[in-house]
Amino acid sequence: MRSSLPMRALALTVAMICAMPLARAADPAPLPATTPWDLPRLQNAPPAYTWVHQDRPIHALTYAGEPYQGRATRVFAYYASPTTLGAAAPQPPYPGLILVHGGGGKAFPEWARIWAERGYAALAMDLAGCGEDGQPLADGGPGQGDDTKFHAIDAPVTDQWPYHAVANVILAHSLLRSLEEVDPERTAVTGISWGGYLTCIVAGLDPRFKLAMPVYGCGFLHENSAWVASQFNNMTPEHRTQWTTLWDPSQYIGAATMPVAFLNGTNDFAYPLDSYAKTCQLVQTTKHFSIQLRMPHGHIFDFPECFLFVDQYLKDGTPLPVVGTPQVVDGRLTAPVTHTLPLVSARLHYTTGPHQDNPAREWITRPLEIHSQTVSGEAPPANATAWYVDVTDERKAVTSCAPIIRP
Repeated sequence: MRSSLPMRALALTVAMICAMPLARAADPAPLPATTPWDLPRLQNAPPAYTWVHQDRPIHALTYAGEPYQGRATRVFAYYASPTTLGAAAPQPPYPGLILVHGGGGKAFPEWARIWAERGYAALAMDLAGCGEDGQPLADGGPGQGDDTKFHAIDAPVTDQWPYHAVANVILAHSLLRSLEEVDPERTAVTGISWGGYLTCIVAGLDPRFKLAMPVYGCGFLHENSAWVASQFNNMTPEHRTQWTTLWDPSQYIGAATMPVAFLNGTNDFAYPLDSYAKTCQLVQTTKHFSIQLRMPHGHIFDFPECFLFVDQYLKDGTPLPVVGTPQVVDGRLTAPVTHTLPLVSARLHYTTGPHQDNPAREWITRPLEIHSQTVSGEAPPANATAWYVDVTDERKAVTSCAPIIRP
């Protein structure tokens, strides 16, 4: 049985856990000395590339990747823009998007098309060493199975999948910025699942991005994630420490210098909220959150919040609401909300289930009262293990405070 905290002490605890999304708490952390990538080379020298075809609305190309097992590699990618789609408007230069697929995924042409239809130049690369037909390239890099993600830890660092995947995302960014129709000062990166994991790492490594938007992915995978039982518990302590030091996003995301927008679901099977919240706390720049009730997990390309966050930073679009730090006093919570458009709902969500049961635990939702620049209502119970406040604006976009975690 958990003992109840005095309400005023609870308010102080909440304030410490859930930092104001728009407040810059401190300078970004330095990258660790163990960082394995040659970042000046990856960032400052656009890679050689060859067009596979340019006679279709979605173009295809390959670019030079990092050497793998002593041989040169190339990476396959799709590229689309308003120009490739034959659109009369807008005119270049276009803001640019790097699109990072997740586990079991590939370079998705439809993902690039969706962003091109919204006025962006988008590049979606394959990170499994495969080509347009989904088959391994003769000169591709490592595949994306568990053997290359986890079991190659004794191989040279430069032959391991996380090394190649991160390097190939940064190289793709260098390539995108070099294209004549792309505005190199307006680029963002977003990734899904393992792509979100990679986006968390890249956010700390590549300051040229104006926004990083990981979907699902986070760090602290060795503490709570879908891979604790199947992978980390089967490693030696030395291998687990080595993997975490080299490849866990917690080592790098704290160095991010751009705003970061975090999207995840309450019951995600792979990236649970306790590990997710710890990852979010490492970022010292502007943070945005969209924690969504039972959000499905998959290569889903049309979350409205994704479009609106990127538009906000690359096109001066109407900002999404920002939910500030909830304060709890005498059983009532109040959260400040900065918003441009009218709010149509505000809610408290909480669970009393253990963090290890993240995929299955039940969530309770209560409506909150909407005032001019705040929302308020009954606080979550003292035995809540995780909770957050969200709001929805008239565009049906959902934003929230950071997830608030209790032991």
